[in-house]
Amino acid sequence: MRNLVFLFLLLSVTMQAQTKMSATEAQSLKTLVKRQALTTKTIVSDFTQYKHLDFLSNDIITKGKLAFKTPDLVKWEYTEPYKYAVLFKNETLFINDEGKKNQVDMGSNKLFKELNNLIINSIKGDMFDEDAFVITYFKTGKNSEVHFVPKDKNSSKYIETFQITFNPSGDVTEVKMMEPSGDYTKIVFTNKELNKPLPDAIFTH
Repeated sequence: MRNLVFLFLLLSVTMQAQTKMSATEAQSLKTLVKRQALTTKTIVSDFTQYKHLDFLSNDIITKGKLAFKTPDLVKWEYTEPYKYAVLFKNETLFINDEGKKNQVDMGSNKLFKELNNLIINSIKGDMFDEDAFVITYFKTGKNSEVHFVPKDKNSSKYIETFQITFNPSGDVTEVKMMEPSGDYTKIVFTNKELNKPLPDAIFTH
């Protein structure tokens, strides 16, 4: 009997953990986040990335630093457990794998270009394009969580949904990218600083 009571309480907590927003609440969140995105010129943040693959018993965990500079400079620098850097710049993807360098022209690859735009917009939190996504809004405690399902068939082959968590200030604290297979990548941001001066040297390749 005690087990049944415990299970009921657990289910109650789980059900209360995420509730759908009203239209008014969703509009308020959109206004807050868009205002935040418009005033964000740079972002510097630590991040922890969790890669979940169904065939592995544990997630693959990596850590590093993110640097973003408007309009479209993004650098992911992985520092643990290995050194690896990915830079999006001038429609080109630059990769530095412990000194081994490579690059991909995103300008000639529509999918890469779309994914880069999605990454930039998800970092800023400004993905509220109802022509491109089916959007659902939730409350999770003090935070907000928004699910973006791509309408584009090419994008949906690789990403089933973006799930972005915002704190009460409208700042992105977590991005989760679900794949159609059920695998996902979750990125949690910590020690984030906005509008800190960033020299262009950070984005060299």
